[in-house]
Amino acid sequence: MDIKNFDIVVVGGGPAGMAAAVAAYDSGITSVAIIDREPSLGGILRQCIHNGFGLHKLGKELTGPEYAAVYETEVAKRSIMVYYETMVTSVSADKTVTATNKNGILKIKAKAVILAMGCRERSRGALNISGTRPAGIYSAGTAQKLMNCEGFAVGKTAVILGSGDIGLIMARRMSLEGAKVEAVCELMPYSGGLTRNIVQCLEDFDIPLYLSTTVAEIHGKDRIEGVTIAKVDENRNIIEETKRYIPCDTLLLSVGLIPENELTMGAGITMDNVTNGAVVDQYRQTEQSGIFACGNVLQVHDLVDYVSDEAEIAGKSAAKYVKNQLEAGNTVKTVAGNGVRYVLPQKVDIKSSEDVSLFMRVTAPFGKVRFTAKSGDTLLATAVRLKAAPGEMEKITIKAEKLREITTEITLSLEEL
Repeated sequence: MDIKNFDIVVVGGGPAGMAAAVAAYDSGITSVAIIDREPSLGGILRQCIHNGFGLHKLGKELTGPEYAAVYETEVAKRSIMVYYETMVTSVSADKTVTATNKNGILKIKAKAVILAMGCRERSRGALNISGTRPAGIYSAGTAQKLMNCEGFAVGKTAVILGSGDIGLIMARRMSLEGAKVEAVCELMPYSGGLTRNIVQCLEDFDIPLYLSTTVAEIHGKDRIEGVTIAKVDENRNIIEETKRYIPCDTLLLSVGLIPENELTMGAGITMDNVTNGAVVDQYRQTEQSGIFACGNVLQVHDLVDYVSDEAEIAGKSAAKYVKNQLEAGNTVKTVAGNGVRYVLPQKVDIKSSEDVSLFMRVTAPFGKVRFTAKSGDTLLATAVRLKAAPGEMEKITIKAEKLREITTEITLSLEEL
């Protein structure tokens, strides 16, 4: 068995993993390794050939592969060790990473581990849609990879279930390739995607979006021949009299992302039931000392720019941990209040000498709102937004001097204006 030693090991070579590794290296830790199961770095970005990446982080608009190439170049410049086509099978509490590749089993003993495994898509099996099991049903990400990386046309007439960003982008992509997208159906009474994607991918292509609507049944034997869609009530039960049949040869599912946290749970790390990621503090350190998490494995992000920002926090913090410089003070919990679905980080070190940004998602679409962060009766920070939607992550920052005024848990809530 091959045994290696590194100061920091990053699990995952997508945008989060690369940004974390670069940040750790630039913070003075040069013994850094990335482990990725793919033959090249980039993660999900390799198949995202549309533009819109990098506006916040790099100040220019790039495609997914171009954004990945920027960070891949930075990794190469620093001679960071990358293990390609290597599958991590376990991460232990003592920061031993076990992996396997064509050369056999590899063990790496690390001083700090950064988890950046990303997400996988929720499949048809999780939806319990009645009907047959014909060909022509894909998750939106699978269809995206087949079209953008492999050069296959997945169908000529499609229905898309779910209005997440990948589903919206695939509606546009299939239209550009000559396919007819008959409908995008969304179970919730609001879309789960970014507003810009609804406009650019649906409205600009005259693709109808049906809210409070789901696929009730799938038809076809060898290949899908059509679907029955129906409206749902407030309890998400199908309204029988609204059923109607749409002929199609393709059904794409864009029904949510699940953070890939099997390794996290295997390490005995405490999980958050809402984000489906680890419980972390503002340094992105989990409750297992020396193990950090960032990117979509921690919380599902809208923009890769924010993934990179969060990964840099984890990379810098891991470097401080290795150098025994990571601040350790009193922590308090963060709590989701009125109108807020979750808050990340779930814990805040009030002895921190730096500002702390809290990220959140709202429970439903709102118009103009004011977000407030309070500790008891003490107002810590406020932020006003002209609108807020579940598909768009929000952020509020507490200044370092305000942390000294915290006496109890921090509650983040909103009020409509």
